[in-house]
Amino acid sequence: LLFQQCEMIHLSTLFQFAFIIGFFHLSFFTLFLAFIALTDLQNLGARRVCLMTDKNLSQLPPVNAVLNSLAKYGINFQMYDNVRVEPTDHSFLDAIKFAKKGEFDAYVAVGGGSVIDTCKAANLYASSPTADFLDYVNAPIGKGKPVTVPLKPLIAVPTTAGTGSETTGVAIFDFKELKVKTGIASRAIKPTLGIIDPLHTLSMPERIVANSGFDVLCHALESYTALPYNMRSPCPSNPINRPAYQGSNPISDVWALHALRIVAKYLKRAIRNPEDREARASMHLASAFAGIGFGNAGVHLCHGMSYPISGLVKNYKPKDYNVDHSLVPHGLSVVLTSPAVFAFTAQIHPERHLEAAEILGADIRTARIKDAGFVLADTLRKFLFDLNVDDGLAAIGYSKADIPALVKGTLPQERVTKLSPRPQTEEDLSALFEASMKLY
Repeated sequence: LLFQQCEMIHLSTLFQFAFIIGFFHLSFFTLFLAFIALTDLQNLGARRVCLMTDKNLSQLPPVNAVLNSLAKYGINFQMYDNVRVEPTDHSFLDAIKFAKKGEFDAYVAVGGGSVIDTCKAANLYASSPTADFLDYVNAPIGKGKPVTVPLKPLIAVPTTAGTGSETTGVAIFDFKELKVKTGIASRAIKPTLGIIDPLHTLSMPERIVANSGFDVLCHALESYTALPYNMRSPCPSNPINRPAYQGSNPISDVWALHALRIVAKYLKRAIRNPEDREARASMHLASAFAGIGFGNAGVHLCHGMSYPISGLVKNYKPKDYNVDHSLVPHGLSVVLTSPAVFAFTAQIHPERHLEAAEILGADIRTARIKDAGFVLADTLRKFLFDLNVDDGLAAIGYSKADIPALVKGTLPQERVTKLSPRPQTEEDLSALFEASMKLY
């Protein structure tokens, strides 16, 4: 499936045939998609291409197919394979340095959200060589300046089913100095083209499938329950200052609910059976669908609170992640607070919270509207328990003594926390972190 600036392009008869055949023959489909990407690069007039990926993926079929095709069709390229899983400002700067030196006229990102986000940042700063790094970083950590320079074409080929980064104008990273996650948000950094190949996800280990899927789950839930677009303020004086995240709206609602229904039906299957191609393919699509939803509506407290959870990580190293540093996978850092968050936000638009709980399997026939938050929270706890998720923040190394630092790290995340349908105080955030220390 192809996405161009978040718009679905009709599949040609040839591509439909390739999808059907390729679903059973990995090498055929991978080569076909490499050909598609190559043709698009040629149509874009690309003469010097930057291929970005990470060390693990650089040895796997998706990257090898692209490398072989680039060489076969005589397109000049350089590969950057030093992308960090859960990128930092330092790893962004290293990729930016590579991009500036290479003077590329097109980019191809093959990987998960870390790879695609890194490539977005590299493209942005290489296209704006005099900009200071903090110029485009979200306020209040950075200056949050609007992007006014033209960027080079970027083709994104996601290999995980989680971030939806191929559809969004957001690039997230750990800001090491403050030990907190932040990012860059602008429509200008959206990939030109996204290529959704579900077979790339078949080699994902169980916990990576789970944590990626939890990101999809929270993207859908948060965007559907976000502050409505007509309640967001202040109104920008110029459209160029309009934020990437607009609040929940009738269009984003369609994508969020569709993604949530797919998650409810297929996530457990995708985690438990790596040979379940229908489930893996469906979750890959759900990732893109949820990306279109939250890429327009935005996310709120689960994500805002997740950034210090990831940034302040101590010694936690998750199963199935081949990394040399401690990390809390993004999807895990987001979902661990979800029961507490939605119990809190359900005072506003409780009917949406009940609807979400029903989609995820709850029987709401006798549920009272005032109990919507508790119903959704209990549904999420059961969902996570069934999938052997760590028992809250305490299980990944945090204690009540860490709550002040976690709250402090959440406060600068106004880009997303202000989209919560219910305003929150520091005391509220402290209570939410405390409630998330243990889930079951």
